[in-house]
Amino acid sequence: MAQRYNIKETENKWRRKWDEANVFEVSEDTSKPKYYVLEMFPYPSGRIHVGHVRNYTLGDVVARYRTAKGFNVLHPMGWDAFGLPAENAAIERGQHPDKWTHENIKSMKKQLLSMGLSIDWSREFATCDAEYYEHEQRMFLKFLERGIAYRKESVVNWDPVDNTVLANEQVIDGKGWRTNAPVERRKLNQWFLKITDYADELLDDLKGLDRWPDKVRIMQENWINRSVGLQFKWDVVGTDHKIEAFTTRPDTLFGASFLALAPDHPMAKVLAEGKDGFDAFIKECQAHGTSEAAIEKAEKIGFDTGYKATHPLLGREVPIYIANFILMDYGTGAIFGCPGHDQRDWDFATKYGLPILPVVVPEDVEGFSVEEEAYTGEGKLANSEFLNGMDIENAKAEIIKRCEEIGYGFGTVQYRLRDWGVSRQRYWGCPIPVIYCEDCGCVPVPEDQLPVKLPEDVSFDKPSNPLEHHPTWKNCSCPKCGKDARRETDTFDTFFESSWYQFRYTDAKNPDLPVDKEKAAYWTTSTSDKNYNGVDQYIGGVEHAVLHLLYARFFTKIMRDCGFIEGVDEPFNGLFTQGMVTHETYQDSKGKWIFPTEAVKGGDGKWTHRETGESVTVGPIIKMSKSKKNVIDPEEILNTYGADAARLFILSDSPPERDLEWTESGIEGAWRFVNKVYASFMDMDLSGSLTDIDESALSDGAKDLRRATHKTIKGIGEAIEAFAMNKAVAFIREFYNAINAFKPAGDADKSALDEAARAFVVLINPICPHLAEELWEALGHKTMLVNEDWPSYDESLLVSDTITIGVQVNGKLRATITLPADADEKAAKEVALAEEKVQRAMDGKALRKFIYVPGRIVNVVAA
Repeated sequence: MAQRYNIKETENKWRRKWDEANVFEVSEDTSKPKYYVLEMFPYPSGRIHVGHVRNYTLGDVVARYRTAKGFNVLHPMGWDAFGLPAENAAIERGQHPDKWTHENIKSMKKQLLSMGLSIDWSREFATCDAEYYEHEQRMFLKFLERGIAYRKESVVNWDPVDNTVLANEQVIDGKGWRTNAPVERRKLNQWFLKITDYADELLDDLKGLDRWPDKVRIMQENWINRSVGLQFKWDVVGTDHKIEAFTTRPDTLFGASFLALAPDHPMAKVLAEGKDGFDAFIKECQAHGTSEAAIEKAEKIGFDTGYKATHPLLGREVPIYIANFILMDYGTGAIFGCPGHDQRDWDFATKYGLPILPVVVPEDVEGFSVEEEAYTGEGKLANSEFLNGMDIENAKAEIIKRCEEIGYGFGTVQYRLRDWGVSRQRYWGCPIPVIYCEDCGCVPVPEDQLPVKLPEDVSFDKPSNPLEHHPTWKNCSCPKCGKDARRETDTFDTFFESSWYQFRYTDAKNPDLPVDKEKAAYWTTSTSDKNYNGVDQYIGGVEHAVLHLLYARFFTKIMRDCGFIEGVDEPFNGLFTQGMVTHETYQDSKGKWIFPTEAVKGGDGKWTHRETGESVTVGPIIKMSKSKKNVIDPEEILNTYGADAARLFILSDSPPERDLEWTESGIEGAWRFVNKVYASFMDMDLSGSLTDIDESALSDGAKDLRRATHKTIKGIGEAIEAFAMNKAVAFIREFYNAINAFKPAGDADKSALDEAARAFVVLINPICPHLAEELWEALGHKTMLVNEDWPSYDESLLVSDTITIGVQVNGKLRATITLPADADEKAAKEVALAEEKVQRAMDGKALRKFIYVPGRIVNVVAA
């Protein structure tokens, strides 16, 4: 009887051995194919959560598997360390953000180390360290020189809780992505990056990212949203003013019933300032965010300027409104409303009693009307003079042509995507390296003065940006003229840091450059025949589809164009987005969330707190949320069950792209399996020889075991490469059962068992690495398993001599039979009808029909 498996002692032992041998540290090695696997790095909040365990376990399985397959694998880790939570913690706890952040990093690193991840920690960095952000300041200066970075006054999304600007992508349903506070509009001078200059490339290159999930590519495509339309002029009746509008539906011009301006359009003040109600209307518009989502959800309201507009082709006048649903940054900030064929315009026209005229009519539809809702389908033009009878596309082309002929417009392309505003009004971020001088204007900080560091003596006792009210930090000399000047007090959006970190890992300690081009080229040159280079496998949440992933793609292209990297067009060759982790909710008698591991179910079916004995309420399955404080504590799980059990369960319960329900029974089952495997192997008699397997001397059972071994080698490899980790675990369990059930009939059979046992240990290594190392040592090996090659399989052993198929009698499965793989119908009929369960099911009835589908099933019809 084997001794009990000491999980904690064993896992600590192997983590110590890996660390002492630096087995996961890598450098460039052209003698091997390389593989770069990366998971989205964590924000150092102080505790890892189960989502982290899932994310990093998935990456670790890939890294360990690729290493065993002979690749030189880069698998690094760092910390996405800037951001408002650190500032908020400083306010709440009176602790400096730097101290809070680095203490959290220390704590979280300890927790990640306990997972047994094959991380190259020599490349670790935190984005809040000056050694890191110095390089993004250097890149920003190059962006400024190239015209990619610029500053302008802009209406921005203002988060009133965090007192900072949000990018449009950071406004979710009209609320701040982090605070969930309703977003307001404000006008501020902001720094931007010209992501719109790369809109076509970002859109076109999505087609080549065939190792990305379709849903992510579609989300980015919709966000960029390239649209072809008409930009054309309208005359303001009774004035010399003209208003340029943009539309993607020029075919509906003759259905126009109003012209609408964005609240911050320059002509809005010209036409309406001083009019009763105008200031109140603008103030109401400013209370909502600038994102499309915020505007879409808000009630559609307008202000009648009292002016009218006309267009030479239209031949009639329409009223000019200022409307809260028009975006100044999309198109020209002015649109014509055609309520018959746009639901938003229909709602607006209905509210203000404006005419609704159909100009696109579906064919062969009687009694067609737009009185109840707008019609947005296909059809022929009507009520449109020279366009009547045309289809939509031809009508669009005709209107564009006529506007160009009379000098009142031109065909053009617009994008939903807007330039990335990177200014944030906060302390805990990378300082923007520019200086403002009254004589010289905006002056870049000279490179030899980088990094511009954050002041340590900062106070959070006043609202807004602490850098703005710091007594000395912002005061400096102009680098050009030497006169008194002022630093930029805004800091970069934290997505700035996470947009290029994948390249920094390839040369993490370079003091002079963001990255050495040759090192970046080695690690990001694709090992496949795909067009794009980049990280071979990136893993993270789909919630980053538009934010981080779009910005990282853009940053890669501008780093390429500014000469920081070469030959890389995309940051991530392959992308996998894992599902969320969910669990049943547990609350104590006071309504406080407790960890599921703290709840115990009694014999009466009632739940109580494990320590206090208080009653516990079990609620519905929900997603874990740090804000709701209902996350499971992985540290407790790892201490109780061990890293291998946690890894096994996190991989086994469902496909990794789907949500995973965390259950106490699931983790306990994984823990039992780990212990069971250890006990079985310790009791196993392995005395055969892998170099001398006499196939002719093997029993049928041993031959079956060999087939199972080689089938499992092939199956697990394919499952890992397809990210079907739950299938890999299923193969492991099935293979273990086959090994455990096998009883060798002699020395020859023991060689088959020996082969199976050694293969099993190597195959389980990516999933349960501590257990695998312990078993490998127990098998007599002096070297660590981490350096062992992945086993190869014999194609000839993947084909079985026999097959097992079901037998149905009158449509119901009654038995299974084993046949030679090449059995014909006569042989199948003979075996099937001789089966006792089949005879019982036929119950003396005559055989009316016998159907044999080779290799699949037998159907018996009796009557």
